[in-house]
Amino acid sequence: MKMKKTLSLFAKGNIFFMAILILSGQVLFAQSDTTARHKEKVKTGLNFGALPAVAFDSDIGFQYGLLGNLFQYGDGSVYPDYRWSLYAEWSRTTKGSGINQVFFDSKYLLPHEIRVTADFSFLTEQSLDFYGFNGYESIFNADFTDKESDDYITRVFYRHERKLARITLDFQKKIGDLPLRAVLGYGYFNSRIAPVDIEKLNKGSDEEDLLPEVEGLYDKYVRWGLISAEEADGGTHNFIKTGVVYDTRDNEANANRGLWSEVVIMTAPRFLGNNETAYTKLAITHRQYITLKKDLLTFAYRLGWQGTIDGKAPFYMQPYMVNTFSKSTKNDGLGGARSLRGIMRNRVVGDAFGYGNFELRYKFLKFHKWNQNFYLSLNGFTDMGMITKTIDLDLTKIPGDEDAGLFEANVDQSLHVSYGAGLRIAMNQNFIVAVDYGLAGDKRDGNKGMYINLGFLF
Repeated sequence: MKMKKTLSLFAKGNIFFMAILILSGQVLFAQSDTTARHKEKVKTGLNFGALPAVAFDSDIGFQYGLLGNLFQYGDGSVYPDYRWSLYAEWSRTTKGSGINQVFFDSKYLLPHEIRVTADFSFLTEQSLDFYGFNGYESIFNADFTDKESDDYITRVFYRHERKLARITLDFQKKIGDLPLRAVLGYGYFNSRIAPVDIEKLNKGSDEEDLLPEVEGLYDKYVRWGLISAEEADGGTHNFIKTGVVYDTRDNEANANRGLWSEVVIMTAPRFLGNNETAYTKLAITHRQYITLKKDLLTFAYRLGWQGTIDGKAPFYMQPYMVNTFSKSTKNDGLGGARSLRGIMRNRVVGDAFGYGNFELRYKFLKFHKWNQNFYLSLNGFTDMGMITKTIDLDLTKIPGDEDAGLFEANVDQSLHVSYGAGLRIAMNQNFIVAVDYGLAGDKRDGNKGMYINLGFLF
């Protein structure tokens, strides 16, 4: 099957960068005794890391931009922790998509051990993944997007447009001498949803690459009433987040040992203006880090469950993963870079879902270069998730000759599983370039995915 042409210069450029670092590290490594004897230097003052954001996709165009992370280590007394961190990303594509994000985090800015985390983002996506609801109940047919197939409809059949303005402000307060923190936060989401703008995506394309003016899956869901008219074009949500965190990690950026567990309630009540779509979600997440060999080999896992416990969440908020700390630009799920690597983004959407991630992390090389501390880490992983409560769909609204094999009623809600491997390049333990390559365990979830991000998954 002919795959959609996607060329990632970002990936190629950073693989070259990784190769240079590896070669530099190997030289230094050969001159020292062993990686375990490497003496890390304490960082002080400001430290900055940056990467280009360059890629090409035949549907969204050429992407260009920059992302960077500024760390303030102060006098070094809290290293490898930082006094504060400021992350920013700006990028554009030639066909109208864009990322604008600023993320701030500090445990030391406010008195009384109050941690403050803030995110300000505006994201425009011309072709956001949409595969329907309830996991395997919604059939994914790759032939619908394959121009060489007799069943071809359009490359953007499983897409819609989204413009998202997002503001979150969270505070965490330590509880006594215990490794516990209370969480209180506020969030503002303004989502604007529309069909894919075919005219914009076709601009500048060769005749053989033009997208046809046909309905996508999102358009069908709206016409059939599976997505209500009130939700179809998006909406604005103001929500409050509260909960408790238990945290005994020895290092937040890449823990070698400890627990990180949390219970969070996110509610969008009517008194905050959520008149049409008031709802409450509960999220429970447990993470554990187990040292198998000190400073070398760690086993880490994350188990989570999230569901709507009151009201009805609109379809465009169902994929949003609730947690106490995430500087991910796009934290939709399940599926994709930040949840189920190798499975298509937003493939597993339901009213409640569970998931698990299991990783073996091997720090195989440490070295000091350009007055910075570096380490390289390999990780093997398996990710899995499943729907535990489905979204109610009245399929009787669909004309009998129109479902075109899009649904499989009463299908077993089994696990969606992926597996793969990755590489991390860490500078001063906190600026971590992450490359993961994942394979879907079932062709109903897609094929594979390569992801370049910052930081470990959890």
